[in-house]
Amino acid sequence: MNKLLYKMFDHASLSREEAREVLFKIADGTYNDAQLAAFMTVFLMRGITTDELSGFRDAILNRRLRVDFGDVKCIDIVGTGGDGKNTFNISTCTCFVVAGTGRKVVKHGNYGASSVSGASNVLEYHGVKFTSDIDKLRLSLEKSGVCYLHAPFFSPALKSVAGVRKALGVRTFFNMLGPLVNPVMPEYQLLGVYNLKLMRLYKYIAEQENIDCTIVHSLDGYDEISLTSEFKVSSPEGEFVYRPEDIGFETATQEALYGGKTIADASAIFDNVLSGKATEAQKNCVVANAAFAIRTLDPELSLEEALKEATESLEEGRALDAFQTFLKINS
Repeated sequence: MNKLLYKMFDHASLSREEAREVLFKIADGTYNDAQLAAFMTVFLMRGITTDELSGFRDAILNRRLRVDFGDVKCIDIVGTGGDGKNTFNISTCTCFVVAGTGRKVVKHGNYGASSVSGASNVLEYHGVKFTSDIDKLRLSLEKSGVCYLHAPFFSPALKSVAGVRKALGVRTFFNMLGPLVNPVMPEYQLLGVYNLKLMRLYKYIAEQENIDCTIVHSLDGYDEISLTSEFKVSSPEGEFVYRPEDIGFETATQEALYGGKTIADASAIFDNVLSGKATEAQKNCVVANAAFAIRTLDPELSLEEALKEATESLEEGRALDAFQTFLKINS
């Protein structure tokens, strides 16, 4: 590790093989917390390269607990986190809205490292018990439309660094890795990123790995479609910039999406969205993200049709039904 650190302090980057090997050693618990913190901090001071990110991904997927649902058509809906906005759990809400339309979501997530409430926090608060039992995960996917893969249960490297990431309290390259290492390796993804450089990086990797990926970024820094500003969408169809008004919504304030100071605060907003008691801004950003997820799975639909399906899933209570079914199976 010392040799690698000196190399990176001299502004050199790692080869794909070097990155792969260091992640294997992280997974094996070779390094102490101080070494891990120093290593992660380097990537806050300079950007990560495609070879580095690909090598890290290679190692995590090589060591993952494999999950196979056969030929089920499913999508992962995830933000990188680390945007510093402390929103409520928009991506997790979106999963159940998409499930309420009859589609399947395989979500890979974790506890929040740089925000109050990550996906695992809000689900655990509701009584969800995380599992790596493939039969239970398959049942959850079949009956509720959603199965949840708590990252440390499936990737030893992510478990090894959980404490250091939480102690640092800032985004690290593991935020970038999370969306790329879903153990199911779903063919479809809606992925939110916190800057345009990361959008280009993910687009390249998605093309290399044959992932049908829609990548979204709100231009004021959110790693999802927040409707607080113009947002950019990159998909196999091309790259487009939308204003909220272009898809039928008013521009929201950043304060309207604030997730609160505690997991309980974020969970209350989560419940309000699914039960139809949320503010317009909270509801609209979830509907917008769900619509682009739906179009990722079914690009023959128009955006208007996808928005209509997402809205009906919420307003007719089907998203809430999916979540309640999910809780019965996973609690």
